[in-house]
Amino acid sequence: MTAKKVEFFNTQGLRLSGRIDMPSTGKPLAYAVFAHCFTCSKNLTSIRMIANECTQEGIAVLSFDFSGLGESEGQLDNFSSNIQDLISACEFLQNEYQAPEVLIGHSLGGAAVLQAAREIASIKTVVSIGAPAEPAHVKKHFQAKEAEIQEKGVAEVEIVGRRFRIDRKFLEDLDANAMDEKVRSMKKALLVMHAPLDAVVGIDNASKIFIAAKHPKSFVSLDGADHFLSSRKDASYAGSVIASWVKKYLDLEQRKPLQTSQQVVVSSRGEDGFYTTVQAAGHSLIADEPEKYGGTNLGPGPYDYLLTALGACTSMTIQMYARRKKWHIEDVRIHLSHDKVYSQDCADCETSGTKVDRIIRQIELIGDLSEEQRTRLLEIADKCPVHKTLHSEIQIESSLQ
Repeated sequence: MTAKKVEFFNTQGLRLSGRIDMPSTGKPLAYAVFAHCFTCSKNLTSIRMIANECTQEGIAVLSFDFSGLGESEGQLDNFSSNIQDLISACEFLQNEYQAPEVLIGHSLGGAAVLQAAREIASIKTVVSIGAPAEPAHVKKHFQAKEAEIQEKGVAEVEIVGRRFRIDRKFLEDLDANAMDEKVRSMKKALLVMHAPLDAVVGIDNASKIFIAAKHPKSFVSLDGADHFLSSRKDASYAGSVIASWVKKYLDLEQRKPLQTSQQVVVSSRGEDGFYTTVQAAGHSLIADEPEKYGGTNLGPGPYDYLLTALGACTSMTIQMYARRKKWHIEDVRIHLSHDKVYSQDCADCETSGTKVDRIIRQIELIGDLSEEQRTRLLEIADKCPVHKTLHSEIQIESSLQ
């Protein structure tokens, strides 16, 4: 995934700050717009994690700061401005890149995408995450100040550690934007995602949204997650579900460019530790490192993939030989581990006094096989092409692109 900072203007002429997360390889197959939660910004970690998962499926994601929040100009005046900002974001993509087909909204941003969707012709799919059934739900954040706002017209409130000036117009606008009819008339494929134990926006809100919506619609429970998807694993899971779900309605497979089976592209962004996306022969993978090494442990490490290559190749080679011989074999399981040992502890090592890599490979053969057949299959394991490659002299040519 690669990121690009962008700026565009809303209908009020205010500059809005955004970021487009692009797939690492080739032209995006589709574009999505992400609307963040109330008082949040485009830089929320969960947004980046969800964008990561989407870009692996070829979907570029534009996330931006609503007016008066983050790095965007303006004031936090009303909820209606969020809807207009969303429309402006979609127009920006259509004019500069490609018309978006996916809207994703978190919390109040979810309420915004549900209301804006029917106003944007290019949108085919809508995703709400922890969204309230009514925008007025957010009034509970400043309930203690509501009387003062009504009396004086404005009051300063503190929300999640930040101070905001909320005026009477903001409250009136929340009340005026009823959701039920707009969701019912949306006519877009809808995915509702919600955590059952969400302490900020209760699960009953998801039920109301789902019941109001027409088919096609889907619901996914974010079991164990909090409202902000603070856990990277929860955010990554939500993103993978979204990326998989939209494929049904966007027919992304038909848009994928032809790739050679040898093509592997790897992209790693420093801000996410060692989280790395991989495109291999048209398939999307994730690599990472354990937390104790500074990673986020969201995927296998490089050596895990090395062992995977050897294990998969070994299993395939054994299966291929057994089928050719018509031997009865139900399953081949390869158990592998990697470490470094001093060469004097290695009976087959030619040098001494240095550390060498050691791979332990244990082969489990399940099936009706004689001892002679098992012994022969153990010998065949060493014929696996990856095994031969690891034992051969390897030349790696590197260059800057």
